[in-house]
Amino acid sequence: MGRTKFSQREIDAIAGLLRRKQAGNRYQQKLIRHTLRVDFEFNISDFNTPGEAFGEDELQAAIRRGAIQILDEATIAAMKEKRQRDKERDAATAPAETPIAPEADWQQAMKEWEAWEQHEKGENQPS
Repeated sequence: MGRTKFSQREIDAIAGLLRRKQAGNRYQQKLIRHTLRVDFEFNISDFNTPGEAFGEDELQAAIRRGAIQILDEATIAAMKEKRQRDKERDAATAPAETPIAPEADWQQAMKEWEAWEQHEKGENQPS
């Protein structure tokens, strides 16, 4: 889920991108949706009915129903700073990923297993 609080300047930019999206071809629409997600943390799927188009009118409807809030620039800037600090803190405290070993060769593993079994049988036989 993306953000639900934006400044008026951001809403104006998002509305412009949505107008361009509706006029663009499939590739252009994909690029605009990416820009909305990355630059504004705005996910259309958070506000629309699945399968229906989402444009400037739907953006204004989401604002009217309270799904999107418009706040002042200073508040938005403070929220973004806190979000960045939280991301950095989470990255610093996350355990390092252990590299995944390449998949074992099952034939080699089988040979080693059989050799181990033969060794075990040899040690366990009465003298």
